[in-house]
Amino acid sequence: MSAGPKANADNARIRAALAAVPGIPCEGEAPVFAEPWQAQAFAMALTLHQRGVFRWKDWAEMLGEEIKKAQAAGDPDDGSTYYRHWMATLERIVAQKGIATPALLDRAYHAWEHAADRTPHGQPIELKPEDYR
Repeated sequence: MSAGPKANADNARIRAALAAVPGIPCEGEAPVFAEPWQAQAFAMALTLHQRGVFRWKDWAEMLGEEIKKAQAAGDPDDGSTYYRHWMATLERIVAQKGIATPALLDRAYHAWEHAADRTPHGQPIELKPEDYR
């Protein structure tokens, strides 16, 4: 059975990202993720690129800056923190483009921490209005 048009378009977007941004952890031609949030961060970046928020060239440059900054601060540079740099780049670009303010990102971060603290281990984390207080 062949893939449909949406699957083909999604695969093309993923291949474009892999070609434009060096260092994405892969197995064969597919990116690999150690945790679900990494796949979600990757998908958010793909969506923002698709919507014209940034060019891959600009993303790669900004990601490189984030990696160099982390290395200067003692990052082990062993690949285990790659998606932390990806996330830092994502946060930086949405703030830079005016999609979300740093204050809004900080509020969401703290809400997530609060939700994670009250969630039993192994259960999905769900944000609730009280997490934003």
